Amino acid sequence: MAHTVNSIVINAPYEKVFDLSNDISRWKEYFKEYTGSEVIKTEGNKITFRLTHENGNSWISYRLLFKEDKFAYASRVEPMFPFGYMKIIWLYRKVEGGVEMTWIQDFTMDSKAKFSDEQVEGMINKHSAENLKNFKAIIEEEVKVKA
Repeated sequence: MAHTVNSIVINAPYEKVFDLSNDISRWKEYFKEYTGSEVIKTEGNKITFRLTHENGNSWISYRLLFKEDKFAYASRVEPMFPFGYMKIIWLYRKVEGGVEMTWIQDFTMDSKAKFSDEQVEGMINKHSAENLKNFKAIIEEEVKVKA
């Protein structure tokens, strides 16, 4: 199984960081590789949504928000391919200078996938670092503008 952990500190109040980072409709703005992010259904703390990658592939995932406990849990639903398994946890922790947002991903690639677990782990680490910087810039700018 592959495993990634990536973090960034965002200089903004926890409430804003959590709410803005979990606004799925804005993920095409936050994630450079997504061209679409659509909420399909919201039930309590569960959001079912569709993401579309710049390569044209799209998939459905769900996300459980635990704002009071400072984390979110997500799982890819369909299609699973090219993954055999994909689970994601986002942790939020108040630290000096703001809120540390940490993305943890555990996954395995399908045996028929083009890339290995190790190759995708490297890709995810690279994209996560870039995307976390994007989240930071957008959220800090939005908080500054509304202040």
